[in-house]
Order: sequence, then C-alpha cells, then structure tokens
Amino acid sequence: MKQRCEWCGTDPLYVAYHDDEWGVPVHEDRLLFEFLILEGAQAGLSWLTILKKRENYRKAFDGFDVERVARYTEEDVVRLLADPGIVRNRLKIESAIRNARGVLAIQQEYGSFEAYLWRYVDGIPRRNAWRSLAEVPVKTELSDMMSRDLKKRGFNFTGSTICYAYMQAVGMVNDHTVDCFRYAHNPENAGRSRTGPYRRALGKSTALSSRSVVP
Repeated sequence: MKQRCEWCGTDPLYVAYHDDEWGVPVHEDRLLFEFLILEGAQAGLSWLTILKKRENYRKAFDGFDVERVARYTEEDVVRLLADPGIVRNRLKIESAIRNARGVLAIQQEYGSFEAYLWRYVDGIPRRNAWRSLAEVPVKTELSDMMSRDLKKRGFNFTGSTICYAYMQAVGMVNDHTVDCFRYAHNPENAGRSRTGPYRRALGKSTALSSRSVVP
C-alpha cells in the first residue's frame, strides 16, 4: 500500500489530486491562473470543497481563459453569484476578475505569468525534507515576498499563506513528506533547463533558503 502525505486522507478525489497534481511543476499560464483563483476561493473553506467544485469553476469562468475573465462585467458577477456550482461570494468573484486583469498586466511586463512566478525560485522547484505534517509551516519568506508584490499590483486573496499554498500546488516547492511515495518521484527538476530566462526576467536571482502550507 502506498504511503502518502497524511493531509490527503482517503477521499478518492483528494487522493487523485495528491498523486497526480499537487507539487507537480506547472508552466502553463492558463493552469497557473486556474490554481490562483481556486486557492483564493478556498479561503475559509477546505481544499476538498473546492476540488469538488473545480469542474463547475471551469465552466463558470470560461475555462479560466485570462483574457475573457478580465473582460467580465457586473453582469458576469451577477451570473456567477447565481451559480450554485461555485462559491457564491462577491468578494471572491470580484477578486478573480481583478486578478485576471493583474495577470494580463504581468504578461505584458514579463512575457508570461509563468516567467514572473518562477523567478521567485530561479526556475528550479525547491525540495524540502519534512518528516511530518507538523513540520510544514504555513508561509515562508519567499511567499511573503510574492504576496507583497502581488498586493502592490492590485491582486486580492493573495496573502502569504495563500501564496505558499499556491507555490506548493503548482510545484514551485516539493512539500511531500519524505515518507510519501511522491517525494522521491516528484518531477521537481522540470524547470532546471529554464534557469537562464528566469534570471533575466528578474535581473538577479531571488533564490532564498525556503521552508515550506498544505491544501
């Protein structure tokens, strides 16, 4: 029987997310935007609740097409508030639209949302070595940096704790505990060949010693 991180429990949906997605490096802007919105939607709720609504979110938010979401109007907010398949919270819905516009601005500045995000780890996923869930912190110096910059750019629902959960989810850090079968098999070196572009995007390396929040 496979040993897994204790947070994923036994729910099949949660187990599949743990085994196939959590901590796997993501380099595609649409999926990076999807995770950003879902992490914000999770605030105050369980990640399993959001996973169960994920397909509904994809339908409601046009497949997380950044340009389409950025053009949403008050009519779309009203539509989304009436959608029982998502979290019907006005602040979170308006935040998704605001953040889409922020992502577009970042794409203009850095070429892609991916280039902006991955510069924080110099293009190389961080590999931690936690022996238990109790060792995993809820935020780090690196997530503090990301949170501060996103907030300066007008993003909402991007506090440091949310940012660190996001970094874990998109594989910027490998926070599977060392006894988890995914720890050794996680493809965390996927970004190594892309180190150069991330340094150029930043102007200098932002690599920091980072401790690593779980969903």
